[in-house]
Amino acid sequence: MWELGAFLAASPLLRAVGRGDRHPVLVLPGFTASDRSTVPLRWVLRGQGYWVHGWRLGQNLGPTPRVVSGLQARLEEVYGRQQRTVSLVGWSLGGIYARELARHRPELVRQVITLGSPFQLRPGDRTAASGLFETLADRFDPAFFDGALQSEADRPALPVPATAIYSRGDGVVRWYTCLEREGPHRENIEVRGSHTGLGFNPAVVVAILDRLSQREGSWRPFRPPPGLGYLYPKPEHFRAA
Repeated sequence: MWELGAFLAASPLLRAVGRGDRHPVLVLPGFTASDRSTVPLRWVLRGQGYWVHGWRLGQNLGPTPRVVSGLQARLEEVYGRQQRTVSLVGWSLGGIYARELARHRPELVRQVITLGSPFQLRPGDRTAASGLFETLADRFDPAFFDGALQSEADRPALPVPATAIYSRGDGVVRWYTCLEREGPHRENIEVRGSHTGLGFNPAVVVAILDRLSQREGSWRPFRPPPGLGYLYPKPEHFRAA
């Protein structure tokens, strides 16, 4: 509730950060959520000058065959409308989907931004949602597990720029399972807040707007806009970057 209140209070400021170039953005919800959960984020991004789309696959109850095939079709549809590469923003499990889409169709993807997505989970690691996820697992696409749920350490880096946003106070997933490996065109941005508030956390939205405002092919590490460094736990990191 604190994050939602801060988001509403900061909305005029958020809409003044980084002008958009009208490229397409596809926003994917977290586990058990739907497009309704991403309405505030999509509203800000759309008002800032992007063609923003929800996933239109209903409630996210895991990587079922319908979801896996539907995601690929949705990416192709969004790309086809403008013939421009698509920025993927994924919240929690939605971020894991986004990373898989980028691996399978890199020619359609401009960049990937994940919000509290535990793509570094290893066998035996647990989250607050593990019990429900395992209960539904017999409905999932087996091929998805052969790829997305492998250890990231055993997989090549994403072929597109990647930004991982995380919070040490997440409360649902362990923060270190959400970290991207260091390397070219890859970064981690720490914010303060909860897992369920990441989609409307002002620091998250500022970071997303900054990342989307970059010209394609000219990626640079994130630095908070002037006067907004206080939103981030480690402003010295950005001064040294």
